[in-house]
Formats: sequence, C-alpha cells, structure tokens
Amino acid sequence: MSNLWVFGYGSLIWRPGFAHISARPARLFGFHRSLCVYSWVHRGTQENPGLVFGLDSGGSCKGMAYEVASKDREEVITYLRAREQVTMVYLERKLPILLDGSEPEKVNAVCYVVDRAHAQYAGALPLDTQLKTVRSGVGQSGANPEYVLNTADHLSELGIRDQNLQWLASRLRE
Repeated sequence: MSNLWVFGYGSLIWRPGFAHISARPARLFGFHRSLCVYSWVHRGTQENPGLVFGLDSGGSCKGMAYEVASKDREEVITYLRAREQVTMVYLERKLPILLDGSEPEKVNAVCYVVDRAHAQYAGALPLDTQLKTVRSGVGQSGANPEYVLNTADHLSELGIRDQNLQWLASRLRE
C-alpha cells in the first residue's frame, strides 16, 4: 500500500494533529479557500455559530500537503473523520494536488470540500457579516477569532496572500 497524502488549507496547516513523514506546500485546482462554513461545534454553536474555512467550488487553493506513511493510513483517516466530519458538512474526496518544489509532482490527496447542500454552508458572506460572526463565535476548540488569526498568520508565513482574510485579520486585531 502506498503512502497517503492529506491536503490542509485551514487549521490543518497550523495544527495537523497526526503523524506525517513530510509536509510540502501544494496547490489544489478547482476549489478555493473560503470562510463559508457555519461552525456549530469547534468555533461556535448552533445558537451562536462561528465561521470556519471550507474548500468551495472554483479557482485554486494553496495549502500544505502532508505525506502519511502507509502503516499510519487507517489511524490518520480515522482521526481526520472524527475531526472534520463531526456534522458531515464536508465531503471527503481524493483529489489531485500539485506539490511545490524544484520538480512539481502531482499526487492524489484526501481533501475535505464543503457540501453546498448542508445546512451549515454559509456561502459567500459579505466581509462585514463574516467579521461580526467570527467575533462572536466560541466553540469546543476555542474562540473563532483565534482560528481565523492563526490561519491568517500561517498562510502569511507560507507566502500565501488572501486579501479577504488579511482584511478580517486586521479588523480582528483592532
């Protein structure tokens, strides 16, 4: 059995939480990072939702690809499903990604894309609405602003620019 690749685009970038043998910048085509998921567990509640990132249709997304040893495959998939699929707002897909490097390499990776038919799908909310929602969200994993700021900071460290996320981060720091 071959090694497993996992694509991270939000909190998996700064807190993967699973054993991996390598981590490389990568790009997924056909989806973009979007603060388009109402969080009812990790960063909010059903009564007072927060917002978390999803991979939504269109464009492309830079993130991190984690290579998992084949012997750890089942353990990591079980962990990811417990973490990402609490409310089944994401669809687990195996999609081609392009690993960055001197010789870019295409591999298939486990990706969690947003289910647009799910009740937690927020869609493309105006930035002011995103800011208001993020400021008030708190869930089992902590305050929603912390999640957004951690993601913004780690994307910046990787040289990934996201104008909307930078706008939100600057307002959250005020």
